[in-house]
Amino acid sequence: MAARSLDKVNTAKSEIEAAGVQGQLSTLQLDITDQASIDQAVTFVEATFRHLDVLVSNAGISGLVFPDSRARFQAVMDTNVIGTAAAATAFRPLLLKSSKAYSIYVSSGLGSMTLATDASFPWYKGMPGGVAYRASKAALDMVALQEHYDFGETTALKSYAYCPGLVRSNLRGTSEAAVSAGGAAGDPEVSGRGILAIIQGERDGDAGKFVNSEGGVYGW
Repeated sequence: MAARSLDKVNTAKSEIEAAGVQGQLSTLQLDITDQASIDQAVTFVEATFRHLDVLVSNAGISGLVFPDSRARFQAVMDTNVIGTAAAATAFRPLLLKSSKAYSIYVSSGLGSMTLATDASFPWYKGMPGGVAYRASKAALDMVALQEHYDFGETTALKSYAYCPGLVRSNLRGTSEAAVSAGGAAGDPEVSGRGILAIIQGERDGDAGKFVNSEGGVYGW
């Protein structure tokens, strides 16, 4: 488990362990907008585990706190696209040491050009001030697709863009309104099980695609 704040990720680790979830967890500090932080994280994982079986690239910001459009685009792209791609590139040699590796980029249906032109999609027109976020997820989808083209046919690495849906999360804040996104957010366990299905090989046939937590596939 990685986070910019080691204190926060250690707190999350303790909460998960207290809930009785089986398995072992390790934590590390990682800021994907800082190359030195990425390199230190890769060194830690390599020294501790020697290889990596799954990389879930889920760092992301909405940028809505930035009132200036230029600042918003720069911050969102730096985290959601540039930093994510840099971290994936740095961790990839450890993934390629695995006999069956998975690279999962957490995207959003808001980044789908197909859904953006489908009036039946509830969010097809996006959200106020959300163009930077939407553009970043469209760009992230291309990062995932290109990784599939570059490695999917010649290595054991399977890559996906993955839409978890809007779920309850304290990444938006700790108030009930923030956690539930005004009551619109769903159960995060559904998203977790969607990722688990990928890791367990149930969606190997969808490698190189934009998949969602409901078992379906979105158009790019």
